Amino acid sequence: MEPTTTFDTAFWITSGVILFLLMLSAFFSGSETALTAASRGKLRAQADKGSRGAQRALNVTEDSERLIGSVLLGNNLVNILATSLATALFTRAFGEGGVALATLVMTLLVLIFAEVLPKTYAITRPEDAAATVASPISVIVTLFSPIVAAVRVLVRGVLRLFGVETDPDSQVLAMREEIAGAIQLGHSEGIVEKEDRDRILGALDLSDRVVEEIMLHRSGIQMINADDAPADILKQCLESNHTRLPVYKDDQENIIGVVHAKDLFRSMYTRAVQEETNARDLLAFDLTEVAKEPYFVPETTSLDDQMREFLRRHAHFALVVDEYGSLQGLITLEDILEEIVGEITDEFDEDAEHLIRKSEDGQFLIEGAMTIRDLNRATDWSLPDDEANTVAGLVIHEAQMIPTVGQVFSFHGFRFEVTGREANRITDLKIRPL
Repeated sequence: MEPTTTFDTAFWITSGVILFLLMLSAFFSGSETALTAASRGKLRAQADKGSRGAQRALNVTEDSERLIGSVLLGNNLVNILATSLATALFTRAFGEGGVALATLVMTLLVLIFAEVLPKTYAITRPEDAAATVASPISVIVTLFSPIVAAVRVLVRGVLRLFGVETDPDSQVLAMREEIAGAIQLGHSEGIVEKEDRDRILGALDLSDRVVEEIMLHRSGIQMINADDAPADILKQCLESNHTRLPVYKDDQENIIGVVHAKDLFRSMYTRAVQEETNARDLLAFDLTEVAKEPYFVPETTSLDDQMREFLRRHAHFALVVDEYGSLQGLITLEDILEEIVGEITDEFDEDAEHLIRKSEDGQFLIEGAMTIRDLNRATDWSLPDDEANTVAGLVIHEAQMIPTVGQVFSFHGFRFEVTGREANRITDLKIRPL
């Protein structure tokens, strides 16, 4: 018996249903792409301007697992139903060969019109598409929520058998990491300038970095000896480039206060004008009356917390101690700000030596005390700073020794030559990429 080829009413009705199901499949595919690709930051900005669709898109994407489960469930239902109807229709019209023909036709139709076309449109305008489909998708998510919840339990149970634990409240990428990745990508593509990238990433990194990484080491701190003569103390304050100097008594570990140059000069002016003292009596000031109480912070404090504490206390200067209370260094508000905006110089820093110079043969001349982070920012390198804060510390860590002048090392894709050393401290290096 020959298969019937009559295109009767049932044929056209079935064909119409298949086309409608393909439209639904396109809707689900485009919605999935739009809602997952849309930037929540842009949606939030549109919602703040009064866009109800953007607000609905934000609400429906709160639970991404439930959203994806509902959309995939709907998409698979319509695709399977459309394929089954097409197979039955083509079998009725063309006999056994209709199965292969139905598979070929439906594959092309689903691929082009239900997958590629709607997803391409959604990826080009994700926020607008997400705002448009948010309302119907929210209804579908509500309707499918019982089934999706059951599937979710089943999936987690299967994953648990393989030792995989899932956290429904966690996102694939944290917001901060997502921003950092977008900035890095923009810089690599030439959209974001290096200076802008460094500022934004510097601000984002404050919570991940601690005071110990950027503090001025105790060996570089200028201190006032409380037992020195007032004239010597005044001369030291005048010759120093710093306005705040720690005061110690007997031992440099015994910090008893911090002198601000303005407080010292104000005290001397008061003695000179109000008390009408002569020049010799003017220098007979009591340093302890001028010094303020020192402010100590642990070396493990994050830069973000320390900046907030500086702002809360209206302070700019803190002494850093370790877990045993021993002085390790000092940190200022300017040090933290420099991690965001880069090196801050004033009229007293004009003649300061640059930490990076370039030799005639193209190698970089680096001071050992320079931090690895500053070197990476200045040269766009990526030397690791997990084991050491300074370039000298990195060389010592990798060499497992204190090198002598002239020794050369190669690691992390760079050549390091020690060109200066004082006691056990590496002062100068010559670096070039391999």
